[in-house]
Amino acid sequence: MSNSRPRPRRGAGSGARAAGRDELVSRSLQSAEHCMRAQDFGTAYAHYLLVLSLAPELKDDVKETFQYTLFRWAEELDALSRTQDLLGCYEQALELFPDDEVICNSMGEHLFRMGFRDEAAGYFHKAVKLNPDFSDAKENFYRVANWLVERWHFIMLNDTKRNTIYNAAIQKAVCLGSKSVLDIGAGTGILSMFAKRAGAHSVYACELSQTMYELACDVVAANKMEAGIKLLHMKSLEIEVPKHIPERVSLVVTETVDAGLFGEGIVESLIHAWEHLLLQPKTKGENGNCGKYGKVIPASAVIFGMAVECAEIRRHHRVGIKDIAGICLPTNVKFQSPTYSSVDTEETVEPYTTEKMSRIPGGYLALTECFEIMTVDFNNIQELKSLATRKPDKIGVPVTKEGILDAIVVWFVLQLDDEHSLCTSPGEESCWEQAVYPVHDLADYWIKPGDHVMMEVSCQDCYLRVQNISVFSSEYEMDVGQSSTKNKDLLSLGNEADLCSALANLQTSKPDAVEQTCVLESTEIALLNNIPYHEAFKMAMRKVLSSLTPEKLCQAVDAHCQDSEMSCGSGQNDSEQSASEPFYVLDVSEGFSVLPIIAGTLGQVKPYSSVEKDQHRITLDLISEANHFPKETLEFWLRHVEDESAVLQRPKSDKLWSIIILDVIEPSGLIQQEIMEKAAISRCLLQSGGKIFPQYVLMFGLLVESQTLVEENAVQGTARTLGLNIAPFINQFQVPIRAFLDLSSLPCIPLSKPVELLRLDLMTPYLNTSNREVKVHICKSGQVTAIPFWYHMHLDDEIRLDTSSEVSHWKQAAVVLDNPIQVEMGEELVLHVQHHKSNVSITVKH
Repeated sequence: MSNSRPRPRRGAGSGARAAGRDELVSRSLQSAEHCMRAQDFGTAYAHYLLVLSLAPELKDDVKETFQYTLFRWAEELDALSRTQDLLGCYEQALELFPDDEVICNSMGEHLFRMGFRDEAAGYFHKAVKLNPDFSDAKENFYRVANWLVERWHFIMLNDTKRNTIYNAAIQKAVCLGSKSVLDIGAGTGILSMFAKRAGAHSVYACELSQTMYELACDVVAANKMEAGIKLLHMKSLEIEVPKHIPERVSLVVTETVDAGLFGEGIVESLIHAWEHLLLQPKTKGENGNCGKYGKVIPASAVIFGMAVECAEIRRHHRVGIKDIAGICLPTNVKFQSPTYSSVDTEETVEPYTTEKMSRIPGGYLALTECFEIMTVDFNNIQELKSLATRKPDKIGVPVTKEGILDAIVVWFVLQLDDEHSLCTSPGEESCWEQAVYPVHDLADYWIKPGDHVMMEVSCQDCYLRVQNISVFSSEYEMDVGQSSTKNKDLLSLGNEADLCSALANLQTSKPDAVEQTCVLESTEIALLNNIPYHEAFKMAMRKVLSSLTPEKLCQAVDAHCQDSEMSCGSGQNDSEQSASEPFYVLDVSEGFSVLPIIAGTLGQVKPYSSVEKDQHRITLDLISEANHFPKETLEFWLRHVEDESAVLQRPKSDKLWSIIILDVIEPSGLIQQEIMEKAAISRCLLQSGGKIFPQYVLMFGLLVESQTLVEENAVQGTARTLGLNIAPFINQFQVPIRAFLDLSSLPCIPLSKPVELLRLDLMTPYLNTSNREVKVHICKSGQVTAIPFWYHMHLDDEIRLDTSSEVSHWKQAAVVLDNPIQVEMGEELVLHVQHHKSNVSITVKH
């Protein structure tokens, strides 16, 4: 019977060619298998490529082996830094298997490690689309989605008030004649669409992020405006007339402002726009069609500030203790957070952090009235140019309440035009956070009415800087008055300079040569301030070492034929223990840690730290010296291992660790990646009776109703975006888990009591379950929208740390449900909890 499918006629030699091909395929397969056994993955990969190009029908048969070969060969190429060859191999593989989610995910992982986040996310996203149940790809995509589409996009798009006011200002400008519009930093393109909908003839929009540019293209097309809005994938500073846009525009709209107003480069981009992209501005008193003149929305801004007391800011930015579990912190070591900035430094580090002050745990106390810091006119190019060059302004503010000076909190009023404005103050319900400038380096932080808080403000490196914050105490008023030739009011401009310099003389001392400045992340400073954490580790380590000591001392007794009833439970140094090998303690927790020094106080211990930064090592050495440790007591483990990825290995070829300290939970509230694999290796490296810390971790959660979490996780329909269809496109980048939460101040209604969701046991893995069903009793009727979770970290059965405590340096996280679930008091809900690698998924079973 002939084939129903037509096929080309073969010549006489076609059978021979087919046989030759089959022979070549067979030999190549044999050679590939031989190379695999010899671990020559590069040659094996080449053979498999040949097989698949000659015999595509074998794809399904060799797929798994081909994948394994590809991944092993890619690892070798990565180790040799042969980046182009590595990417070439993946491109070849994806030509053969374009719909293979495993290869897509692996390609994404390599790209992510190389720093290509946008491209990596594209592959992770494709892998999840190909297989929505592929856990590895889902976890990778969730982690990278937060970088690509930052969570504030969702919050901002859900802010109806902000959208309405921007829309009204743009509509007014277009109606008055500004018919050609450029949207700088377009994001999803919402402002461009407002302009087009208002009747603008020509709308151009530029966006630098590849992900956001592609997203904007989809959004604009879905709203049927692609013909009227030209999207440019570039920085506004690179736009040229007529190369990219045909002529200068009459209106620039932008929201490239951060909590500190200038941090997204609005000054630089508007100077460039006025010079190259905008029509000339209208001069005062001039009338006529607005379309003939250039204009910017927002038109101007006024920046405000307020001095506050806030324990939460303090514990994240100042080390407020001198003793940590018996370890003295020497005066020549000075800790600083990254926000610290001095006038003399040329750092371009963001000089502030951001907080939603209305939701900061523990609240805050205003110590001054709010005061004006600066005004800026975005329609005045001379003023914009002078911002970066003018000398800092000196400001003095009277103190109205007694308290601890922890920070200057900053916000602004964005004047879109003479009628429409947006305020980002802590008292406003808006999508905005406030900029926070923590106070450092005061001799005394306690202030009272009659004092004045002094500061210098400027716009340097495109950042608003509030620097040289100091206090002029009323007690010094007489002295300063006598030494000053000016006798004006305390807050007059001339006297501010005198007061600032007087205070600088009073409170500033030049550091001597041995002083070490150590810059720590805010979570690392909060950890240093966490006394229960260090006390718990000290107690748990002492218990383990004490339990091991009798065994060691008995060996020493046998060797020296001494009395077997000697005291051996204290773990302190003595001559018998000195003669024996020390206990080896390895701390591989992330970042700066003083736990190895604490371990060194517990007897004959050889502690190893895995800190990477030189300044951290110098600081730990200085702390060791100040606590009278011999210089060689503390070792830096990374100096002993060739490869940082192989940090978990024996201390010596014939020795094992007594204690290994692992970081199980990230400061964000998520489980560390590959923690169970690290625990498995660590168990093999422990001496008999040795322990991993923590020994096990219990994950707790509860059901809550929280509109805040819903709105921060996804754009809610079209009403919030004034009828524009944006939600389905940006919501592709929503993630089910929201990290970096403060559960104590999260606006939510608890609908259940806390329940244990999961156990991660690092010492006894057979107690772990990757799948678990948990019954939760409903104690209040409502809508379940999220499941916040946190951990109890058990150093042993008696000593535990709670990551939700008010002194914790850890934040919490929450699973946000796609759809709310209505529950009634007295019901039970069943949660299905899955743990895969470092990813935890929680779903509700109906």
